[in-house]
Amino acid sequence: MNWEQLLSLKRYGDTERRYRKDQDETRLGFEVDYDRIIFSDNFRSLQDKTQVVPLSKTDFVHTRLTHSLEVSVVARSLGRIVGKQLIEKYPDLTEKGYQANDFGAIVAAAALSHDIGNPPFGHSGEKAIGEYFKSGNGAQYKSQLTDKQWQDLIDFEGNANGFKILTENREGVEGGLRLSYATLGAFMKYPKESLPKKPTKHIVDKKYGVFQSEVEAFKDVAQELGLVKLRDDEHMAFNRHPLAFLVEAADDICYTIIDFEDGLNLGLIEEEYALEYLINLVRDTINSKKYHQLKTKKDRLSYLRALAIGNLINEAAEMFINNESLILKGEFQTSLLDKCKYEAQINDILKISVEKIYRSKEVVEKEVAGYKILSDLLNVFINAINNSHDNSMSNYDKLILLLLLPENYHQTKDSLYDRIFSICSFVSTMSDSYALILHKKIKGEIL
Repeated sequence: MNWEQLLSLKRYGDTERRYRKDQDETRLGFEVDYDRIIFSDNFRSLQDKTQVVPLSKTDFVHTRLTHSLEVSVVARSLGRIVGKQLIEKYPDLTEKGYQANDFGAIVAAAALSHDIGNPPFGHSGEKAIGEYFKSGNGAQYKSQLTDKQWQDLIDFEGNANGFKILTENREGVEGGLRLSYATLGAFMKYPKESLPKKPTKHIVDKKYGVFQSEVEAFKDVAQELGLVKLRDDEHMAFNRHPLAFLVEAADDICYTIIDFEDGLNLGLIEEEYALEYLINLVRDTINSKKYHQLKTKKDRLSYLRALAIGNLINEAAEMFINNESLILKGEFQTSLLDKCKYEAQINDILKISVEKIYRSKEVVEKEVAGYKILSDLLNVFINAINNSHDNSMSNYDKLILLLLLPENYHQTKDSLYDRIFSICSFVSTMSDSYALILHKKIKGEIL
């Protein structure tokens, strides 16, 4: 892989190449990507989607929106640090107009959208959609779909749904948000199809990043960027765009530190216990005198959070630069923080977060409710749209489609897979609260 190709400004539908030196410096193409994401409906819905605690009533807890904004800020810093060193290493990029901050702009935009495909109720929402097809009423469709189509459904993946949202053609809207291919590449955390499932321990094979409905768009982006093939065409997989490692690192940094902070603010982790774990992460940089002058938990936590994030940003950037040649060859197979010097401290924090936060009674109870809500919504809407296709709609189906399904989902598709996925997409775009309200409506609890 080479950086000039990886930094492609091309957008869906472009017939001619876009050159960096021709860009308007007041509104760079990579910065336009950021604007398009932040003004999109799907991004706005993240303000009421779960990060840690579903349907939380406290001001302390992050949503997917605040999480995404924070990940974007961290990613921008990572991109700029790395970009500065890469511009110095490859002077031909400067000759072609590229600047250090371009890397920051790309990574910030990709990070801003990294959770845009996640359904309601956090990662349990992905599992709930998958379970509906694996063991719920959706199991009836297995014999009518290909193996890869079926795997898309039973392992519904927010990353693949995000790529769908960013690139999907709709009537009158070609190429989704029409982001630059560089940003799309940095977004693609797992550039592979749903099958084969986890064939190796390579970082790309951990999950998958494209549904069958977007395979051609995916190939187009990969070809334009010059991504290295990981396997043959029958089992499509590519090595990551190098900047995807920075997006992942930014996400890892934020959920490690910020989710832990949420647990402390919610009272799920004792203050003295939590601060000790954070201090272990910043022992090399902490100013003990300044720290002990801080009188409130909020101030102590803010100080440690800032130090921890700064330390991990610098560590991730150093890991990237030290392994850049391997990354370009597609030979780097782990996340940047997996083998860093803070690995033990990060793992200690994550272990406590799993025990005290992610498996807390409040979180688990609401996730259980989310399973039921999403299953019922899928059932009602998939039945209605299939009955519409077969000209066998009941009056109830007609009311569901007319009054509750948005107009842009009304067009009945010939492919069963496409019909099912149109409903999965609709359900996945819902906020937690809207999913709850809609569920009450179909159950007759709101008259």
